[in-house]
Amino acid sequence: MDTWRQCLNIPFHNRDICSSRVVFVEHMSHTVLMTSHRNPVYADLIFDNIPHGIFTVGSTGRITSFNQTAEQVTGWKADEVLGRPCREVFRSSHCDESCFLLESMEGRGPHTDQEVTIERKDGSDALVSVSTAALRDDDGRVIGGVEMFRDLAMRVTLRKELQASYTCGDIISKSGAMKGVRELLPLVAKSDSTVLVEGEPGTGKELVARAIHNLGPRRDGPFVAVNCGALPDTLVEAELFGHAKGAFTDAKHERQGRFAMAQGGTLLLDEIGDVSAAVQVKLLRVLQEREYVPLGANDPVKANVRILAATNRDLSHEALNGRFRQDLFFRLNVVRVVLPPLRSRWEDIPLLVDHFIKRFNAIQGRRIIGISQTAMAALMEHSFPGNVRELENAIEHAFVVCSGTTFQLEDLPPHIRGKAVGQVAQRREPEAPPLEAAEASAIRSALERNSGNRTRAAKELGISRNTLWRKMKKHRIR
Repeated sequence: MDTWRQCLNIPFHNRDICSSRVVFVEHMSHTVLMTSHRNPVYADLIFDNIPHGIFTVGSTGRITSFNQTAEQVTGWKADEVLGRPCREVFRSSHCDESCFLLESMEGRGPHTDQEVTIERKDGSDALVSVSTAALRDDDGRVIGGVEMFRDLAMRVTLRKELQASYTCGDIISKSGAMKGVRELLPLVAKSDSTVLVEGEPGTGKELVARAIHNLGPRRDGPFVAVNCGALPDTLVEAELFGHAKGAFTDAKHERQGRFAMAQGGTLLLDEIGDVSAAVQVKLLRVLQEREYVPLGANDPVKANVRILAATNRDLSHEALNGRFRQDLFFRLNVVRVVLPPLRSRWEDIPLLVDHFIKRFNAIQGRRIIGISQTAMAALMEHSFPGNVRELENAIEHAFVVCSGTTFQLEDLPPHIRGKAVGQVAQRREPEAPPLEAAEASAIRSALERNSGNRTRAAKELGISRNTLWRKMKKHRIR
């Protein structure tokens, strides 16, 4: 504890704190509280009751003090780590590549709120935010270093839980093609009407369904999703409506179906276009009568459930050709939301890439800062038949193979970078920055959809006609 009690000139937040004070540093609120007490009892109390892990090292990098919060976060006891090099305790990739504490001790300034993944004593990973500074004596000589860290496990847990709490703000888009969808969802959510969400695989149909649920009056009820296309016909009825005891061989207990699980909330029937004609008849009855009969039961059960349906098929076309019941289609198609494929909204790719980088940084404890122009150009040139989900998978792939802090072309999946290599090599003009390329692509797409009419294209893009003309001139669009 001797080094801690000295508390020599720790320059957190660019403040010099003289050696006669004990320091309490609260990084969450960016405040510094100081006390002039020199009594060791106060030093011990403050050191062990700060809600952040703190440890100090001597000039050789060996641990000289280790507080109680550090013990709780890492699983190590102070008497197990005192005298050991800190890299043996924390075992982070930063320990060998770019040790923040060592850099501070070498005079390269303090580090503040750097996210790092450490390895606990039991071998599990922990995402922490670290701040470091040098410890100096009265003559200004470096005698060691201090590192403060806080556990980000709660932040990661909350982020994972919030992934299921989507709203309109989670639909990442600036394109005109998605503008109507974003404006429609809050209006749709207020009602209890059935909604049909159509779109290619990977366009985010479940995300839209969750947004409708979370924005509506049933938000406090359950949200239950069932993939109808993944269930064989023999199980769909029991899965949706449940079954009574003895309804069939091995039905030894009564079982709730998805309608019962979603009571008071929302039920998403995903891939509704894949259900059989027999199940379509039963679904039609539920939508008409707002009640259902569990398999093997006699009495109907009231269905206090909002129905949302999703499909990657054109159900109106399927109904016209007799492959889907028209009466059921009309019941489902009270409100229809059509999600455009990613290839029709190229301008959203840079926004989505940035979103996924931030998301995987938080989940994986990485610090990827961006993507190279060549890699972004490859993404912009890809057709993305798997839509947003394929783009997300491409970024996750890059996180796995990237050893630096910026994604390069070689970090992308082979099916994306392989096509791009030849195209990039043939390009004679210098590349436009990714956002400018996206802007030019958005303008061309809007003009094409509006048959060259600049007034309508400008309205769709949400800009004035003069602004559109200037941007067309800038990007040499005729």
